[in-house]
Amino acid sequence: MNRVRMAIAAGAMAASMITGGVIGAALWGTSAVAASAATTTAATASPSAAAPAAGTFKPNEDAAHEAGESAAREAQENAGQVPTVP
Repeated sequence: MNRVRMAIAAGAMAASMITGGVIGAALWGTSAVAASAATTTAATASPSAAAPAAGTFKPNEDAAHEAGESAAREAQENAGQVPTVP
């Protein structure tokens, strides 16, 4: 194979790889946007929060803790839910 044919073949391979990368990035970006729009976001507890390993949620009913709590958070605790609001 002469040098011109090798250069053309290398250019074709490089163009193919770049085109595939652009198409793959476009498809992946679109699917990530669609996936995040289709799902609901659940708040996760921080790793430092002490949560029981299994069983029911046990709210902190200390007077000092309750003083700084919002009504929405207290309502979630009273309903037996893990609070998702500050």
